[in-house]
Amino acid sequence: MTEKKKILLSGMQPSGALHLGNYEGALRNWVELQNTGKYEMFNCIVDWHALTSGFESTEQLVPRIYEMAADYISAGLDPEKTAIFVQSQVKEHAELHLLLSMIIPTPWLERVPSYKEKAESLGLDSYGFLGYPLLQSADIIVYRADVVPVGKDQLPHLELTREVVRRFHYLYGDVFPEPQALVTKFQVLPGTDGKKMSKTYGNFIALGDPPDIVKKKVMSMFTDQTKIHKTDPGHPEDCPVYIYRTIYDADLPADLADKCSSGDPSVGCVGCKKALLSALIDYFADFRERREELLADKAQLDAFLESGADRARQRASETMKLVREAMHMFKPEM
Repeated sequence: MTEKKKILLSGMQPSGALHLGNYEGALRNWVELQNTGKYEMFNCIVDWHALTSGFESTEQLVPRIYEMAADYISAGLDPEKTAIFVQSQVKEHAELHLLLSMIIPTPWLERVPSYKEKAESLGLDSYGFLGYPLLQSADIIVYRADVVPVGKDQLPHLELTREVVRRFHYLYGDVFPEPQALVTKFQVLPGTDGKKMSKTYGNFIALGDPPDIVKKKVMSMFTDQTKIHKTDPGHPEDCPVYIYRTIYDADLPADLADKCSSGDPSVGCVGCKKALLSALIDYFADFRERREELLADKAQLDAFLESGADRARQRASETMKLVREAMHMFKPEM
């Protein structure tokens, strides 16, 4: 007998350009999970979530959605194998969120760590921002997802979702599985300045950056402030350039770290940057070509997204039928 595929849900906000950190932290893992053949995958572009902090300037939202869709597919997500769609095109997300908002206590949302942090740092206090974690829960359980790939920092969000499921079941009976975490192990990339990579800091290399922009960013990258001269001992384990090369440079010399650490004059930061630049351009050459083709043909992208939304709506509508029945919602008898 063929083993039934588990349902997997994941997504990202179209709040800016996807960068190498997003690729290593999520996108590469999604492609690997897809290629195992073990999961029925729903990969969402969560545009409603992007409005929780970006509601004042929405003119770039649609272009960013197209760019994210192109990034998903160019990185290896296959629209034939994975439902790639835009959150707002599946209205069941909003309906389930509304119904859940009637039964979930406000303190459950206020205690989510990211809510407290962002509310203070960004000064956000909207109803939508408070309800962000609950909408995220609706995103997951509207597909009756079995698993969600997450980093450790996202585990509190998933635990809230399980609590939401348990409360719904207590009130109305069982409808959803309790989604489990697929904890992602990935290489954490520092920003080009050595700090945490962030769109806010502008210290990232975007997946869609053309070679001239990649060159500008790589050649200005932070290396090692203590290595002033070639003969000074370096600290490659703390150098963003070296860290990036260990991931993307297929020709990385096995003794490079030792030579850098010992101050070997044959190794210099400028040469290391040039080698990284060449490696990045080669590594993402096929990605860039595919991305440019997709963005030049919006009709094809629309077709991919609509196909994904059709599959998502089918699953989500089945779920909402179960939810309405469990909650004894109005249903015309004729």
